[in-house]
Amino acid sequence: MKMTGTLLRIGLAVSATLVSTQVALAQDIAVRGDTVHTMAGAPISDGIVVVEDGVITAIGPAASITVPAGIEILSAPVVTPGLIDAHSTVGLAGYLNQPHDQDQLERSAPVQPELRAIDAYNPNDRLVQWVRELGVTTLHTGHSPGALVSGQTMVVKTVGRTVDDAVVKPIAMIASNLGTSALASGTETPGTRSKQVALLRTALINAQNARTVGDDKGEDDSSAKASSLTNQIMQDVLDRKVPLMVTAWKEQDILSALRLKQEFGIDLVIDGAAEAYLVTDALRSAGVPVILHPPRARQLGDLGNASFTTAATLRDAGVPFAFQSGYESYVPKTRVVLWEAAVAAANGLGMEDALKSITIDAARIIGVADKVGSLEVGKHGDIAMFDGDPFEITNKVTGVVIEGVVVSDQPR
Repeated sequence: MKMTGTLLRIGLAVSATLVSTQVALAQDIAVRGDTVHTMAGAPISDGIVVVEDGVITAIGPAASITVPAGIEILSAPVVTPGLIDAHSTVGLAGYLNQPHDQDQLERSAPVQPELRAIDAYNPNDRLVQWVRELGVTTLHTGHSPGALVSGQTMVVKTVGRTVDDAVVKPIAMIASNLGTSALASGTETPGTRSKQVALLRTALINAQNARTVGDDKGEDDSSAKASSLTNQIMQDVLDRKVPLMVTAWKEQDILSALRLKQEFGIDLVIDGAAEAYLVTDALRSAGVPVILHPPRARQLGDLGNASFTTAATLRDAGVPFAFQSGYESYVPKTRVVLWEAAVAAANGLGMEDALKSITIDAARIIGVADKVGSLEVGKHGDIAMFDGDPFEITNKVTGVVIEGVVVSDQPR
């Protein structure tokens, strides 16, 4: 058993090193597909995507695209942009599910927005490789639900030996949580929903007050005006530099988050949203996007009223949304957005909108649509290849390219 474990660790280490090396030595490549879903227009029949120096330089029907001499051409029945997981804890919640690789939640205090995802992310965790092989090229990952304010999130590519190799956006959102899963037990706080909202409001008001004190002293440096890391980060939320992502499953918790947005004028993203179909008008009026729960998440507790058709309802109501793998307390610690979007596709959403929810729509919500999410000239050369309809369970991911580098070529 020890030898088997050793060989497995050696294999994973070699795999991680190879991927890191490939990214460092980005190559020129072309990918041809019987159908190419660009997510920037209609699908292209017999299309081709050319990537040079990690960036898309040409895309269109193969008959009209000249591929530079010497460039390797890959092919697949179906080609899409690299998939995007709009909210995950992969890289912080490790696949071993042991205390030493579970860095997604710090329980020592209810409000800790200063905790940085970049300080806890492990790009060499096996789950990063697993989701990459299943077409996920970009992750919005970080601290999990379970505390009132659990920490920061960030955006990474699913490659690289170190977090610095992988990072795209070091601070994407501040992860907060309203509802049962963030309630404390006994005499600890917060013990009620009203206390949750009061503590969150207090953190925002304290940040406002810290700035006011600095103004009174004539201090111009914003960092000098903040009396704590908490205040500094919450000031960025108040300044709309960083959105507040609130995991809120039930109608009452979603509405509480919307009231905070109105009160403080902050940018808000609703995460989870099991009962979002009850408040579509409020979400649309507030201009708040939703990172929707995995459809197959266990429908217990605050998810008791979850529905497979919520995505279609949000689409019909004009509420922007994207799918996530979310946080799972049991192994393998994550779901796969491709499979979750497939459930929604079969329950009223349809193939095209389901694919948008894990590509361009996800990129827009997490703030990286200028780089990824669609196959367009000037964007990163991130591509997923399939042997058929991506949402047909019997079909497989046949290859994955990140910034022009083939990072997976085995059918999964």
